[in-house]
Amino acid sequence: MSTYFVMIREHTIDPASLAEYGPRAALAAQGHSLKPLAAYGALDQVEGDAIEGAVVLEFPDMAAARAWYDSPSYQAALKFRHAGSGSKAFFIEGV
Repeated sequence: MSTYFVMIREHTIDPASLAEYGPRAALAAQGHSLKPLAAYGALDQVEGDAIEGAVVLEFPDMAAARAWYDSPSYQAALKFRHAGSGSKAFFIEGV
């Protein structure tokens, strides 16, 4: 069953750290079966506190999603997202 990684960036804390995250996350994606579906596109937020943007990645299943997220290369990149922004992220299985 397809699994989706959803990351919501609520606010930027440190632009320099956040700028380091993008290229590192892109490198961490290599060798993993993921498909970007949305990444900081035009946003028409209809509920909740304002956010800066969101990312949605599709994986073939939860195991593939966790293999990417738990990989040493993504965990190294993730430190820069955490230092650079307030965000929330989760996995959700499709129907």
